[in-house]
Amino acid sequence: MTHEPRLATPSAFAPGVPRNADLPLTPQPSPGRGAVTFDLPGVHVGTAEYGEGPTGCTVIHLPRGARTAVDARGGAVGMSGGYDYNHAICLAGGSVYGLAAAAGVSDELLSRRSNLTKWDELQLVSGAVIYDFSCRDNAVYPDAELGRAAVRWAREGEFPVGRCGAGRTASAGKVDFGRAEFAGQGAAFGTFGEIKVLVATVVNSVGAVVDRQGRVVRGNYHRELGERRHPSADYAELIEAPAVMGNTTLTVMITNVRLTDVELLQVGRQVHSSMHRGIQPFHTLTDGDTMFAMTTDEVELSGVKPTGLGTLASEVAWDAVLSAAE
Repeated sequence: MTHEPRLATPSAFAPGVPRNADLPLTPQPSPGRGAVTFDLPGVHVGTAEYGEGPTGCTVIHLPRGARTAVDARGGAVGMSGGYDYNHAICLAGGSVYGLAAAAGVSDELLSRRSNLTKWDELQLVSGAVIYDFSCRDNAVYPDAELGRAAVRWAREGEFPVGRCGAGRTASAGKVDFGRAEFAGQGAAFGTFGEIKVLVATVVNSVGAVVDRQGRVVRGNYHRELGERRHPSADYAELIEAPAVMGNTTLTVMITNVRLTDVELLQVGRQVHSSMHRGIQPFHTLTDGDTMFAMTTDEVELSGVKPTGLGTLASEVAWDAVLSAAE
């Protein structure tokens, strides 16, 4: 559904709603409406969900590992790990409870390494979460078993998009929650000569999704008018109305370009900052926006400066945001 998010009822915030331990939960595949293909050898993506939520998680697994820079913004960041080198990134619903999914990813990777625990055998996993309880009336969250399942179902070269994985119950355009619309997770892939960039994002934002023509394509939908409005048209409500809590956009950017640690962080910040064009407003007090910028260090950045790479990757990021709203 597009225009009718399932609004939270008082029972969603009251004692007695079911949680994981109260239900016989079984991880389910979470394929979404399709997948974006990409050519980054060694990058595997898996999604899993609990339909009882619905809620889910998305795991990006790089068995060889990748240097990582983290850019965490907004006033409500939910993250674990935050390492400068990772073998997997786990994105999940369930707010702070969904961080358990990242622990399951760690356990699965330990098993795959035959339980070796030497320092150089440790598998590093960072996690980040969105608050997706507002659109459902239960306390089901992505747990360790769901994280394990997402790793087991991971495939190389395909990124599921739509209402799936961590974006299973994501919503956008919450100037007023009654005007929110379901969003999801999106992805886009770009090549520029030997340079490759994959950007994937879970859009669960206060802001509405805006296309390159300046049109709102998801969120802030006024049912009485039958139209989506730009948040700037409702600036008085943004100033005076109580803030809608529980929002976050999670983004992973992976490139094959060899960058210094400083360059990787700055390119990540540049791309993360650029996403305000597609999500307005962005990085608000009640958003927990987090970007993981990663590199597989395979090719030299020849003929293009880091700022140029960030400019190209920013367009890929906008495509990824729009993909989440299709």
